[in-house]
Amino acid sequence: MHRLPTLHVVPLYLFIFSLSALNVPAVGDEDNPFTPKAFLNRYWNKEVRNDIPKPSFLFSKASPLTAVQSAAFAKLAAENALSSRLPDFCSAANLLCFPDLSPSLAKHDRDSNFAVYSNKNFTTYGTQRSGGIDSFKNYSNGDNVVVDSFRRYSHEALGHTDRFSTYGTETNVPDQSFNTYASKAIGGDGKFTTYEQSVNVPNLRFTTYSSDATGRSQAFKSYSENANAGDQSFVNYGKRGNGGPNEFTGYGTSANVVGSRFSSYGTDGNGANDTFTNYGNDQNNPQNNFRSYGEGGNGAIESFSSYRDQANVGDDSFQSYSKNSNSAKVNFASYGKSFNEGTDKFSGYGQNGNGQSVGFKVYGVNTTFKDYAKQGINFAKYSNVSSGGAKTSVSGSLAKRWVEPGKFFRESMLRKGSVMAMPDIRDKMPKRSFLPRSILSKLPFSSSKLGVMKQIFHAGDNSSMETMMTETVRECERVPSAGETKRCVGSVEDMIDFATSVLGRNVVVRTTENTKGSKGNIMIGKVKGMNGGKVTESVSCHQSLFPYLLYYCHSVPKVRVYEVDLLDPASKATINHGVAICHLDTSAWSPAHGAFIALGSAPGRVEVCHWIFENDMTWTVAD
Repeated sequence: MHRLPTLHVVPLYLFIFSLSALNVPAVGDEDNPFTPKAFLNRYWNKEVRNDIPKPSFLFSKASPLTAVQSAAFAKLAAENALSSRLPDFCSAANLLCFPDLSPSLAKHDRDSNFAVYSNKNFTTYGTQRSGGIDSFKNYSNGDNVVVDSFRRYSHEALGHTDRFSTYGTETNVPDQSFNTYASKAIGGDGKFTTYEQSVNVPNLRFTTYSSDATGRSQAFKSYSENANAGDQSFVNYGKRGNGGPNEFTGYGTSANVVGSRFSSYGTDGNGANDTFTNYGNDQNNPQNNFRSYGEGGNGAIESFSSYRDQANVGDDSFQSYSKNSNSAKVNFASYGKSFNEGTDKFSGYGQNGNGQSVGFKVYGVNTTFKDYAKQGINFAKYSNVSSGGAKTSVSGSLAKRWVEPGKFFRESMLRKGSVMAMPDIRDKMPKRSFLPRSILSKLPFSSSKLGVMKQIFHAGDNSSMETMMTETVRECERVPSAGETKRCVGSVEDMIDFATSVLGRNVVVRTTENTKGSKGNIMIGKVKGMNGGKVTESVSCHQSLFPYLLYYCHSVPKVRVYEVDLLDPASKATINHGVAICHLDTSAWSPAHGAFIALGSAPGRVEVCHWIFENDMTWTVAD
């Protein structure tokens, strides 16, 4: 009896490597059946049951990896060794990764002007400088993924001046770190003017900034104005400082959901003088946290003028503010006069202080005072009245500040010949690609695995990358809303699976064709309702901020979806082919939703329509 020879199965990646090692001519990549794009092509044909042309805008987001690269990186991911080749992986796979900055020990003894720079690490720069001025003007402007570190900058300097002017303007996902900046400095001043203006998802950290400094002034003017999301952190700022004035003017004006944290700010300081003027004005849902601010200080003067004025909602927390201080003077004027009520919490404010004077003049509503000092407090025109909930109308000028014109509209506007504002539908996210499923399936994605995820993508503690990953995972793990089905997808195959699980296999995916007409007026041309204009269900997918392209997809019941020709109002020429979705049931939406501010209504009272922005998409059953 003859035994059949044993067959050995050779893994694909070994087969490809062996071909490469033997210099066997490889098949052209565009014809290689093992590339991620070739696999996606076959997967679409198998899962989607219609003859509608494949969506080129979606397929263009597929992984650009070659077959060899895909196999090699999949092997590294399986061995938990991908971090060792992260720069190569990020470059080949078109991912969002931050550069690893190595410390720079360069010193200087003369005035310096930094213009058109980015991604630098300034360590011990300006240490023990006497006099002079350094200027960072137009630094990192317009860049994508800016990472700068200022460590021990101007440490123990004497009369040294720093200027940060139009620094990081219009950047995307900036990560700026100021550690032990100007600590133990004497005199001099630092000015941040038009700093990080109009940026997307900033992460700015000032740690032990100006601690133990004497007579050094800091000014933040037009800081993070018009920013979108992100966080600012001031930790141990001005700690044990002596007589140093700090001024925040126009800080975060018109920003969208920006969080600021002041922790141990001015602790044990002497003669501190801080002014917050027009701080957080016109913001949408700002989050500010003052913890142990001015605690143990002596003779401090703090002024909050027009703080969070005309903002939409927002939350502020003052915990142990000026606690155990001596002769502190704090003035809140026109504080928190927000349009829709925010929440303000004062815990241990001024407690155990000596000779303090605190004044509240024209203060907002919905405030909690806990363990508050009982003496030296004055309330004038305090608007502590019950309100009937969120307001349902707002002046046109304020609505335009919070909600871009044209972002939300009524279904009746989708009528041929109508002229309406078009919002900025351009994609402001960093350009990335999906991962092939062969790699994605080997990478962790959960809050319990965040440490491993940080190690893979070289995310430092408190960095932009850590914040970005944490918030995205948290949103993906959020319990679905009532009636909602959702899933976060990191590959096109996963998106196809989710859409077909909700809608069936006869599906089509659409997006607005281009961005022409953005931030201007458009005229409505031909309008076509999908599924005959009937009420239907869709699956909408929106980008999330993550190293690889990740979409938050969710089912959207009771909608109507339209394809619309968009015309130039002057020439009547077709400039775009838009996709609009109208939500017919808004009863579960928040009263503070931007749609109701823009349309002057409330949940459940009106339908709300919006355009599908660039690189977002919506799936429906095919006609």
